[in-house]
Amino acid sequence: MSSSDSTTSLKPDTKLAHSGRNPRGFHGFVNPPVVHASTVLYPDVETMVTGGQTYSYARRGNPTTDSLEEALKEMEGAAGAKIANSGLNAVALAILSCVKAGDRILIADTAYGPTRHFADTVLPRTGVAVEYYDPSLGSNIKTLFRDETTAVFTEAPGSLSFEMQDIPAIAAAAHEIGATVLMDNTWASPLYCQPIALGVDLSIQAGTKYIVGHSDAMLGTIAASDRAWEGLHELCGAMGAHVAPDDIFLGLRGLRTLSVRLERHQRNTLEVIDWLKDQDQVAGIRYPALESDPGHEIWKRDFSGASGLFAFDFADGTSKEQNFRFLNALTLFGLGYSWGGFESLAIPVRLKGMRTATPFDEGLQSVRLHIGLEDPEDLIRDLAQAFESAFA
Repeated sequence: MSSSDSTTSLKPDTKLAHSGRNPRGFHGFVNPPVVHASTVLYPDVETMVTGGQTYSYARRGNPTTDSLEEALKEMEGAAGAKIANSGLNAVALAILSCVKAGDRILIADTAYGPTRHFADTVLPRTGVAVEYYDPSLGSNIKTLFRDETTAVFTEAPGSLSFEMQDIPAIAAAAHEIGATVLMDNTWASPLYCQPIALGVDLSIQAGTKYIVGHSDAMLGTIAASDRAWEGLHELCGAMGAHVAPDDIFLGLRGLRTLSVRLERHQRNTLEVIDWLKDQDQVAGIRYPALESDPGHEIWKRDFSGASGLFAFDFADGTSKEQNFRFLNALTLFGLGYSWGGFESLAIPVRLKGMRTATPFDEGLQSVRLHIGLEDPEDLIRDLAQAFESAFA
């Protein structure tokens, strides 16, 4: 199937396998070439000055870049897509594409920590005001709107604390004043959530996580609606945004298996959670796919699946030292800040200084787990011995 063929009627798994590929354009090879290039030559000066050929300079795209961007465009149902060199870079480019000096952006209080750091350090220097809001506001977010409000940043579920947001309600309210809506959709990927269909204008992912899927490359992605595409395209060109072709190739390779990996991540996670919920040391589990989760109804309405990332809270009275002993005792769970790869990971949840618009018990002892592709029975045994070590 050519990338120019319409794939709008195809199922998501088929899109993952076929979008962004044009074997007939590359001598029949299934995968597009990995093009290492900077300079592009022209047949004559007339073609050069009129821009009369597909590629002008590698920074502005090549066949490798186009393949991933086209695949993302199809998966996201977008007007266009751009690739960034990390998830945080994608967040920064997306925000900068829709704000200017004198504007004000509203950001969910649950946003990813580095997103907050960018908003608190870089945006004020550009003359953009930042306000954090309670992610549960839904359509009531309109009570925070001012004349200078031009963008609303969402993330669902929230980083570390996993609260859900009513994205369609927020988007509808924001569009009433012409504001751009952004969403960090890394947790679900475009396979399990379609932000643009929910009213989002800029759908952002840390492609490092589930798109790459193997913990061996950094990548960010931004998909834009019709109303946001021109601004994103212009900004990325002006900023010289470009990603190395080898990393793009790894993103393409990971994209092809996204469905089967996410299905296994979700299945393993539910099995581990089913065991965790019965442990005396566990007070609560933060995972919107659970019926007991406060955000479950929103998740069920807007998402078609869940990933391998969640958090659990220890029982009252658990000390930080016990939390750390638990983590240090794990053998199959690595201690690492990323997630989305084939391996299981764990970190302590530390929200001190990361919530300003909503109250949160900063003394609560919690752990974030990413459940990988290992056998869940082995992961459960590892968790059991870690509980024993921490609470013996």
